Amino acid sequence: MSRSGGSTRAHSEPPPILAKCRELATVHGLREAGLYPYFMPIEASHDTWVVIKGARKIMVGSNNYMGLTHDPRILEAAREALDKFGSGNTGSRFLNGNLDLHERLEAELADFVGMEAALVFSTGYQTNLGTLGALIGRADTVFIDKFDHASLQDGARLGLGRTRRFNHNDFTTLSRMLEAEAPARGKLIAVDGVYSMEGDIADLPALVELRREYGAAILVDDAHAVGVLGETGAGTAEHWGLTHEVDLILGTFSKSFASIGGFCAGTAEVIDYLQHNARALMFSASMPPASAATVLKALEIIRSEPERREQLWKNTYKMMEGFRSIGFDIGPTETPIVPILIGPMEKTFQFWRALFEAGVFTNPVVPPAVPEGSCRLRTSYMATHSDDELDFVLEQVERVGKKLGVV
Repeated sequence: MSRSGGSTRAHSEPPPILAKCRELATVHGLREAGLYPYFMPIEASHDTWVVIKGARKIMVGSNNYMGLTHDPRILEAAREALDKFGSGNTGSRFLNGNLDLHERLEAELADFVGMEAALVFSTGYQTNLGTLGALIGRADTVFIDKFDHASLQDGARLGLGRTRRFNHNDFTTLSRMLEAEAPARGKLIAVDGVYSMEGDIADLPALVELRREYGAAILVDDAHAVGVLGETGAGTAEHWGLTHEVDLILGTFSKSFASIGGFCAGTAEVIDYLQHNARALMFSASMPPASAATVLKALEIIRSEPERREQLWKNTYKMMEGFRSIGFDIGPTETPIVPILIGPMEKTFQFWRALFEAGVFTNPVVPPAVPEGSCRLRTSYMATHSDDELDFVLEQVERVGKKLGVV
């Protein structure tokens, strides 16, 4: 039988649902101009620097806040788990993929963030999808800050209830929204602990007041806060001294914990409910053994070595003060996420390219990740960055900024 029809189809007009895939004018334009910055293939990684196309770049675009991805103790824990459990669990936790490593990790995490229980998911994204998708029923409303991470917003969409979005930190509007809801309706306020593109910290005291007034629950996505904020690194709630006023704390392992995965912590009752209702947990393969062991070891190091967090903050303040003294606008950041606000999209990509060629890896951020006209380079810092590396970054950013007329 002839198979020539396949060749003909490849050159025909695509079905309507696929026609949108041709609409990538911005992407094609960036590639043609040599300014496309995404999906960079990293050939080797060495903690604070990487190798791309044979050239060394200082990494200030990573969320490896504690600098643990290359710690020998972390790597050894991963190797031991590989030897004991193999490379994967080949099933969901609900069935055959539940390890004692997962349960040990959950107990340690719950204790760390000050909650009764915790539940580990395979990715941070799935944590938000699974948690909100399971909790938001038809009789419930979830209130989302417009600057919340995409996974929180997508999780809200999976829920069967109503989603209300308010402008970033606009608690007056949020209060009116809460007041407009029927008293019997379930209400959940879902916010980032640290906003990933701005670097500012959620105003939990203001949210707690609304929680008390309107009977709402509070969910904090602490992806960028766990390990970083608080006296022990337990996150945003510890930072504000409001752990017992927060109902759910979520986090990821792909940042301070040097791995992949995520967790939700709350009361034992809520965690039990999620175990049996969160589809992202029940119908997805469980977190690999090496990843779980890595997080356990990272948590141990974070708790026993507070000097790492102290060094991270020292590096953070150095860069904040350095950029401001040069004349850059870094917005309201309060954390190791330090954006360099540029504005126009084309100039942002030009800035990124010039730094990249000079040996500095940053992340250009443009709409829809940020509002129109607020394009930026997102930089972030590690406990393991040396002063020489940070000085080099400051020198190059100043040189390029002046050349492009940003400062």
